[in-house]
Amino acid sequence: MYEEDEFLQLSGIQHFAFCRRQWALAYIEMQWAENVRTVEGHLLHEKAHDVMSREKRGEVLISRGMPVSSRTLGVSGECDVVEFHRCQDGISLHGVEGTYRVVPVEYKRGAPKKNHVDMLQLAAQAMCLEEMLCCDIPVGYLYYGETRRREQVEISEELRREVGEMFQEMHRYFETQYTPKVKWSKSCNACSLKDICLPVLGKKRSVKSYMDEHLNEEEQ
Repeated sequence: MYEEDEFLQLSGIQHFAFCRRQWALAYIEMQWAENVRTVEGHLLHEKAHDVMSREKRGEVLISRGMPVSSRTLGVSGECDVVEFHRCQDGISLHGVEGTYRVVPVEYKRGAPKKNHVDMLQLAAQAMCLEEMLCCDIPVGYLYYGETRRREQVEISEELRREVGEMFQEMHRYFETQYTPKVKWSKSCNACSLKDICLPVLGKKRSVKSYMDEHLNEEEQ
């Protein structure tokens, strides 16, 4: 179990899964830079969030910007949207009649990705909600701004295990203030931190080899 002052930001798992160095630069070294993708993402999330607002649509209660946390994972953050669907075998909510099934919905700016980084973030939200509300959440949804459609995601045991292992690794990096190196790839071009990270330097000689070469020249 983690104490509150040890909590990491839940949203960081998406950055960590995409690139461990990107996460370390942003969350350990506190370096950040905006690009078109990050700005569009912020605008989409602002539409989803209206701090702790709640509305009712038929048999569904909708909560926006709901704070969540987990002492087991050592994280805290917010859910874009959490829907509470009235059902017979759900959980009770304070001040609300009936019982409800809990369904997290995470908003993303683009189209569904080929990898599963968005699923990891959604699964982490579900795990926090389960711990807070003492419930089981078998599925959640990813809403993509480009397609304007929801994608159902099964919160599988495999996904849960990967989330737990990833947060453990993130805590180790944070405790030691470790920023890993990176090998350049095509995905670096879309990263808002590429001018800070300078991944292309990894394709060239190391600083040590450069210094050794010039020191040898001076000695000759």
